Amino acid sequence: MRLSIFSRASVALLVSLGSASAMAQVAPAVAPTAEQTDPAKMGWMVGSPPPADRIIRKEDGSSYRFPQFRWTFSNARQFGPTTNVSRGVAPFTPLPRSERTDLDAVSFVPLGKTDPMNWGQAFQANFTDGVVVLHKGRIVYERYAGVFSPEGQHMAQSVTKSFFGTIGQILVAEGKLDENAKVSQYVPELKNSAFGDATIRNILDMRTGLKYSENYADPKAEIWEHVRAGNLLPRPPGYQGPQSFYEFLQTVQKEGEHGGAFAYKTVNSDALGWVIRRVTGKSVGQNLAERVWSRLGMEQDAYFAVDSVGNEFAGGGLNTGLRDLARFGEMMRNDGRFNGQQIIPKSVVDDIRSGGDRAAFPAANYPTLPGWSYRNMWWVSNNDHGAFSARGIHGQTIYIDPKAEMVIARYASFPQAANAFIDPTSLPAYQALANYLMANPR
Repeated sequence: MRLSIFSRASVALLVSLGSASAMAQVAPAVAPTAEQTDPAKMGWMVGSPPPADRIIRKEDGSSYRFPQFRWTFSNARQFGPTTNVSRGVAPFTPLPRSERTDLDAVSFVPLGKTDPMNWGQAFQANFTDGVVVLHKGRIVYERYAGVFSPEGQHMAQSVTKSFFGTIGQILVAEGKLDENAKVSQYVPELKNSAFGDATIRNILDMRTGLKYSENYADPKAEIWEHVRAGNLLPRPPGYQGPQSFYEFLQTVQKEGEHGGAFAYKTVNSDALGWVIRRVTGKSVGQNLAERVWSRLGMEQDAYFAVDSVGNEFAGGGLNTGLRDLARFGEMMRNDGRFNGQQIIPKSVVDDIRSGGDRAAFPAANYPTLPGWSYRNMWWVSNNDHGAFSARGIHGQTIYIDPKAEMVIARYASFPQAANAFIDPTSLPAYQALANYLMANPR
């Protein structure tokens, strides 16, 4: 039986959630489009109460099932406990505007294809919920779809990691964290886990030897045990496993040696989150609020999904407004400065932009990212534009092109989790837009 993009994603997610009727809910072989699965048009959660077949619940797994998650990603706060990331009480800093009508026509050829596509077509092909493009600090393009809006907040997924890789490197720069020290020096509770003899640098660059799979299509992968421990997805009947993110960290076993090849594993981010919390005496959300959110003139508070004891999901639990995501990217493009203030040390941005060990990257087998590397939980292209990015499953992105003076912030709800499926219509689009803006400035 041949499964479409839609059905493969549905089966993987439903099986992972323990649904006995997963195969019965497989979609037709023809993948639906973004227009056909528009959450506003489908009427999810509309009514008092909504019709039974339009209700989305965490308990039955529908909150993380396609196409329902096209609604969930813009309304995550309704499905579990959260903590706030305050923007403070000062007025927000408006982003200047110089919007353009010519960008939708910018053309590119998707990876592995011969027929061109344009930027406007890519918006739908990528199941985009919202995108903002900044050029020289000004909004030149802003567009939303579905139930997401400028006033809304969207799940950032693993873009979250880059915020905390940045904070981790800030603590290193401040001398509060020794990148060569063992994790167990800061969190003794992890001494007997796989993290016990890993260094802070190992987890910042995800070069740890862990028995932990990030294969989203495998229902037995440890990533699913991880998020169940945090109670982000429903637990099966009789669940007796770890009850929090930190409890799960203590169960992770070692596989291989630390300091070897890059291996992307979300659990590293939660280990870093625990270290940050122990070193600063504040939660990762408080650190983000005090060090970044309250200093960037953000428009909205952000929020975090948390486990049953209030630990934020440092691996992917952040939810933000889109323009605020763009502000963070603009600050990173400008060497840590924004609105006349040095928000984070320039040395931290320099360290990220310099990239990780390029020889350690190929073993992770990312065919859409040749020549890239990974540093402080950022993806570094090492291309001639010096582009680097924060990336999250289902298409969440901050893409920063210093040479083109361009920042792209995008939220999406692509049917499949892995970015390998969306990169072919994203990465060449970013490059084409950067080239066009450089050649046609205004």
